[in-house]
Amino acid sequence: MKKLSNLFIILAILMSDAMCAFVAYSYRDMLCGIDHMGYSAPASVAFLHAIPFGVAIIVCIVLACIFRRKVK
Repeated sequence: MKKLSNLFIILAILMSDAMCAFVAYSYRDMLCGIDHMGYSAPASVAFLHAIPFGVAIIVCIVLACIFRRKVK
């Protein structure tokens, strides 16, 4: 169970890093699209991509805590 706990902690960390990279890329893409391609949505729409990542990170943390408690 401890290995599963560590795995979910690592997954949560990796997902947070991936979330930062993906949202930053999407935000920059939106800014470029607004300036050059005529996008009508505001650049802050890119932050909506963080919601599924946030849910997945929370699920990983909860599972890691559950597996950590089962070890004790």
